[in-house]
Amino acid sequence: MATRTGVGAAVASAAVVALLSAALALYGPPLDAVLKRAFSLHKAHPIKNMENTFQLVRNIIPPLTPKKHKGQDGRIGIVGGCQEYTGAPYFAAISALKVGADLSHVFCTREAAPVIKSYSPELIVHPVLDSPNAVHEVEKWLPRLHALVVGPGLGRDEVLLENAKGILEASRARGVPVVIDADGLWLIAQQPTLIQGYRKAILTPNHVEFSRLSAAVLKDPVDSSDPHGAVLKLSQALGNVTVVQKGEQDVISDGEQVLECNQQGSNRRCGGQGDLLSGSLGVLVHWALHAGPEKTNGFSPLLVAAFGACSLTRQCSHQAFQKHGRSTTTTDMITEVGPAFNRLFET
Repeated sequence: MATRTGVGAAVASAAVVALLSAALALYGPPLDAVLKRAFSLHKAHPIKNMENTFQLVRNIIPPLTPKKHKGQDGRIGIVGGCQEYTGAPYFAAISALKVGADLSHVFCTREAAPVIKSYSPELIVHPVLDSPNAVHEVEKWLPRLHALVVGPGLGRDEVLLENAKGILEASRARGVPVVIDADGLWLIAQQPTLIQGYRKAILTPNHVEFSRLSAAVLKDPVDSSDPHGAVLKLSQALGNVTVVQKGEQDVISDGEQVLECNQQGSNRRCGGQGDLLSGSLGVLVHWALHAGPEKTNGFSPLLVAAFGACSLTRQCSHQAFQKHGRSTTTTDMITEVGPAFNRLFET
């Protein structure tokens, strides 16, 4: 009996392999990618599984209808852009538009403005970030914005950092959601109280930035043996601010739950990918908060938005790398935003 059972199992396994092989031969690489993702679902998600979380992201995406007006699906502001760094705010702003925002503003220095404008006519560029009344100039736009992304191309000039501080304080006072990346995180490491306890803030540190934040907030080195616990601990210490630690797997926590995104990406680590993430996250945060917790099945809307942005960024990187290999740049990845978004969330 045992022999017959073993033979039967082997035959069944062979049949499954043959069926999958035939399917791959018929449908090609797209099905192959889907199958690879499907068979890795249970490895990644410490709460339930990735597919359930993808569905939560799909739940927050607003439908496209002819009844909407311009701006309804997202008016996003990017705070950053200086003489040295003009690419980062552009990448963040154009990614927001590509994901589905209707309007994308960039608040940058006077020198950076004409450069950023030359990249795209679709961005609204304000050359105010180094002006004496920069905080006021940005603050008057806050009632019209659904989310703010602070940090791409900001630099570490003291005047710009001080203005960014004032903008963060004004945004918090008005309840505007903020995504903080790059040198915005440098500012937070110096003054964590700026976002302490603000539940509409999301931090998106890479490995180095995460270590710097942990040292500033927790006064302890990061426990590399427990990445989930490290992100959870930092979020809790900041008053349940959502933290996205970017890495080989992206680990996301709001201080209560932890998600891990291991959507397949690529081996390219060119500059600008974090800007794609922060810009797309700005849009998804607005959508998630507008949809509300009933659409996210009790999960924090910001947690779901962060998972969606991480997955999308990784899928863009993967698709671009399949075409361009070692020469892949962030510009190539941004070209993939539409197809990657459709593949993950609309098919």
